[in-house]
Amino acid sequence: MLIRGADVGGRIRDVRCADGRVREVAPDLSPRADESLLDAGGGALLPGLHDHHIHLHALAAALSSIRCGPPEVEDLEGLRRALAVEPDERGWLRGTGYFESVAGPLDRNLLDELRHDLPVRIQHRSGAMWFLNSRALAALGIADTAAEDVARPDEEVAAIERDPKGRATGRLFRADAWLRDRLPTSAAPDLAAVGRRLAAYGVTAITDATPTNGSDEAGRFRAAQASGALPQRLAMMGRLAATGPVDPGDPMLRVGAHKIMLDEPALPDLEQLVDTIRAAHARKRPVAIHTVTRAEIHFALAALTAARVLPGDRIEHASVAPPEAVEIISRLDLAIVTQPNFLAERGDAYRANVDERDLPHLYRVKSWLEAGVRLGGGTDAPFGHPDPWRAMHAAVERRTATGDRLGREECVSPETALALFLPAFSRRPQPNDETAPAIEIGDPADLCLLAVPWSRARLDLSSDHVSATLRDGSLIFSA
Repeated sequence: MLIRGADVGGRIRDVRCADGRVREVAPDLSPRADESLLDAGGGALLPGLHDHHIHLHALAAALSSIRCGPPEVEDLEGLRRALAVEPDERGWLRGTGYFESVAGPLDRNLLDELRHDLPVRIQHRSGAMWFLNSRALAALGIADTAAEDVARPDEEVAAIERDPKGRATGRLFRADAWLRDRLPTSAAPDLAAVGRRLAAYGVTAITDATPTNGSDEAGRFRAAQASGALPQRLAMMGRLAATGPVDPGDPMLRVGAHKIMLDEPALPDLEQLVDTIRAAHARKRPVAIHTVTRAEIHFALAALTAARVLPGDRIEHASVAPPEAVEIISRLDLAIVTQPNFLAERGDAYRANVDERDLPHLYRVKSWLEAGVRLGGGTDAPFGHPDPWRAMHAAVERRTATGDRLGREECVSPETALALFLPAFSRRPQPNDETAPAIEIGDPADLCLLAVPWSRARLDLSSDHVSATLRDGSLIFSA
């Protein structure tokens, strides 16, 4: 592939790609007989984007699910209309994105009022909880008897909430794997729509941060890549157990960190967490610890300090990060993966519900980089919107849907926001000099071409500007 007339680091250049690499960058390269030509028209040529925290199968399922929360659904009547549809191939209704601003705390009684003729399950916007109606509870064999906890195959526990009389309320916590085992069988979610959408955003690599990933998921990911349905490179987090026949030299699929979930209402014993971290390190696997509250991040840091940090250890979200946590993370040389898109998507709810002392510490960006912390960006899709350009825009503006600004001091330049979604984590803020990252000879030919120069794109960080995406020098998306 020969890319003609691209904005490369602020200069118009031709870029030759061969054998999966950038081979030449010069003002005027002569085309070869065996080359495809791509006219950049002065558009910025960037490294391909990397979403460092996403959930592929959940995103694929969400694309075919009923939206049950803001902004599509804002109130009870909107939820009633959303559920007035035909069931899926299993005879169920599956909803996603519910938040309490729609109709308050959701339970089986309210769901029965909305739809009693079919089994219904709706996921909370956080991903931590499912709401089921009576038909769904019966179909899953959840009886109205004494309180019970259900052991899942990965030895975690799915909590079934019950009222004082022992009747199931319809709320299940951290129950994804348990639900999959009990739901009527169906084909795994088709990843083709996800792959196409991410390619249209300029994404050439992803990190799947699903904690229950194992051998089966590895096989499905590899099959989707082999068929072309998933054209992105993939790092797969997941369980500590073996993840199947993943070739360590495979450039498309690699096993990433062992994902550890922390939930403040049910934190494990500290020594148990330390032992889990040490077990992962003994297998040469770093850990990625999910923290969203002040208590969770301090608990995680206490355990990592005791276990000692392995290169590659990281904190996912760090949604609330008080100054003392920033200092400890910098000293331990941990990496952080943040989701600034949540400021735009959920900021008004944060302002109403988050402790006032924690509002300045939400989804930091600038503070991490000024402290020398390695920082990457993720969308957390489907729990956030999968478009990384929206997350970049949020990192620059930090405005809620109603226009309020959360943490003005954490705003960064468009160049710094872009760097969050490049393959290598950032360590310092990027200068606000209107120059996109340069493309160097020898770089992977995983590229994102915009329809406009970077000097124009930086004023309006939007995926609408993406005109082509290349992996290994071949097109995987063209507008």
